[in-house]
This record gives sequence, structure tokens and C-alpha cells, in this order.
Amino acid sequence: MAQVSDVMSTLLLTVEPTLGLADAAREMHERNVGAVLVLTNGRVSGILTERDVLRAVATGDVAGTRVGAWMTRDPETIGPDDSTAHAASVMIHGGFRHLPVIDEGRPVGIVSIRDLVRVTIDDETPRGA
Repeated sequence: MAQVSDVMSTLLLTVEPTLGLADAAREMHERNVGAVLVLTNGRVSGILTERDVLRAVATGDVAGTRVGAWMTRDPETIGPDDSTAHAASVMIHGGFRHLPVIDEGRPVGIVSIRDLVRVTIDDETPRGA
């Protein structure tokens, strides 16, 4: 069984909760990522996802709004040594598409549902196909 560290992205986009929401959305678009980790004093205090940005846009609450107003506070996290099956279970039961990966209290990666699907497909693809 694969571990989260085998599939997670270690190229993290991080922002502070005081960053403008539009600026964060622009960075997400430029880096082609669906979520950013929100850090306070080097620790994950939240996660901002595409869905959060869409909710803000739908309410007309973007100009002058900070990331901290729309982020999910204290998100569920997972460790790099956890199994991908456990990560999938946390995502399914919590309705998440991204999980911060934390090691010794610090962010070391992020795992997405796409990462988990990719490893499942790779495991199921016959060798030589």
C-alpha cells in the first residue's frame, strides 16, 4: 500500500491569512493549484480552496476581503507515513478534496483526491500496457 509521501505534492503554495482573497486566487490560478495552505507563524492555520473562492465570489464578497475570512480553519491533516487508503477515507468522510500533510507540526506537502486517483490507476494498470 502506498504512503501519502509517495503521492503528495511538496511544492506548496502558502499564504498568510491577511493576504487579499483576490491575490490568493490569482496565485492559485498562476500556479494551477486547487488549494493553498494558510500559515500563521509557520503552522497551518487554514486551507483555502477553489470552492472557498467560488463561495466568496458568489456572495460578492471579494474586494478588500482577506483569505482569513474564507479559509477553512484548523483543517483535517494527515501525516506523510499514513496510507493513501487512510487519506482517501478522511477525504471521503469529510467531503474534502485536499489534505495538508504535516510532519512534526510543520507542513511538508499537500495531497489531493487527484493524487490518490492517480496512484490507484497506476496500481491497477497491468504492467506492459
